[in-house]
Amino acid sequence: MNSQPEVIAHRGGRWPETSENTLAAFTLAAEAGVTWMETDVHASADGVLFAAHDADLSRIAGRPHLIRELPAAELDRLDLVDGGRLPRLGALFDALPHVEWNIDVKAPVSIAAMIRFVLTRRVEDRLRLASFSDTTLTRLRRALPGVRTSAGTGETARFAAGALPVLPARGLLCLPPGLDALQVPMRWKRVPVVTKDFVDRAHRIGLAVHVWTIDEPADMIELARLGVDGIVTDEVRLAQATLSSPTGAEGE
Repeated sequence: MNSQPEVIAHRGGRWPETSENTLAAFTLAAEAGVTWMETDVHASADGVLFAAHDADLSRIAGRPHLIRELPAAELDRLDLVDGGRLPRLGALFDALPHVEWNIDVKAPVSIAAMIRFVLTRRVEDRLRLASFSDTTLTRLRRALPGVRTSAGTGETARFAAGALPVLPARGLLCLPPGLDALQVPMRWKRVPVVTKDFVDRAHRIGLAVHVWTIDEPADMIELARLGVDGIVTDEVRLAQATLSSPTGAEGE
């Protein structure tokens, strides 16, 4: 596991005069030295994946439509409220060939498009798939064996409770194929999620711990001291400066 947490750009990071989840945002993060980007995907009416957190366009484009209701050609022409255009996932992969992607598949309707994207483009080694839904992750893992995934909400809860399934004959933890990371908030309703015990137990079974969405230096420093492997953040430059400072490096 990493001695210093990986900085993962949340929706490409927050940059002046730049919309979230746009090619411009991801490019700025890549130019800052970030190699892992976090984004979410939704499929258009004709099955094209777009990088967007929300299922609907009201917040980001001022349009009363769901992404899945519009064809890709129409989505391509939309101007976002804060500038820029909604990017196709394929365009992001093409424009930033040295970047890896942590992709949250937000809706069941996008599962088939995600599977098709990975198989058609052969990008298994450039992504990790995520979802809050264990069911969505099960479908993705079955169709894409070997592709990295994070844990779903139920899987994470079972890990936190020490209740992951065990292979009876060997007494070994039975982890889903491809599972390589737990991606969690630092706290849930003011209750700490990420503790030294949580991180140590994850590392003992070969799982990385990534924490979202961390924008405060004090939290970054605390998580570094706990030994987490990745920090998902909007504040890319701040995270890089904080984690590379002597204070941020303490406890490594």
